[in-house]
Amino acid sequence: MSCWMPGCPALSMCRGLAALPITCLERAKDLKTRLGILLHKPELGHRTGTSSKLQLGSRRRDSSRDVLEWRESFDQLLKSKSGVNAFHTFLKTEFSEENLDFWLACEDFKKTRSKTKLASKANRIFEEFVQSEAPREVNIDHETREITRKNLSGATSACFNEAQAKTRTLMEKDSYPRFLKSSSYQDMTKQATSRGTSKRSHT
Repeated sequence: MSCWMPGCPALSMCRGLAALPITCLERAKDLKTRLGILLHKPELGHRTGTSSKLQLGSRRRDSSRDVLEWRESFDQLLKSKSGVNAFHTFLKTEFSEENLDFWLACEDFKKTRSKTKLASKANRIFEEFVQSEAPREVNIDHETREITRKNLSGATSACFNEAQAKTRTLMEKDSYPRFLKSSSYQDMTKQATSRGTSKRSHT
């Protein structure tokens, strides 16, 4: 509230503040702001830092466990999204990633509920992976190829089962053992093992 009466304390205070240099007032405001930030920052920083470290540690433990489980069985590898990605990268080096892509396409195909979509997807998969001279032809025998062709006339979610099983067996018996012996997987297991050892030494 302003005051115009002579000798008013409020008027004296206003005059006193007005007499101060502008730089002093600006510094006071800046100091107040900084103190406010410092008062809140440590607590917030501590909470955020702890939370992110816990999440990162959890992710590392999960990924380490995953990597080591891939060598237990081919099923374990296929159950892991990161395992499938790592295996796919390896297959690319052998120019045989179409086998895994076909297997994944069949898995997705089985989830299709619409009969119309089922038929169109079946034809697309057959043309891309199964028929002779297909752009990404998988390595299956002539008999399995012909059985799959006949299945297309009345497409069901099971029409690729035999071809998918043959491709899976080929990957499990041939590509999967080589993947486990590959330098890329060996490096991953070393990192996973060292993280596990480091964790035990700190507990």
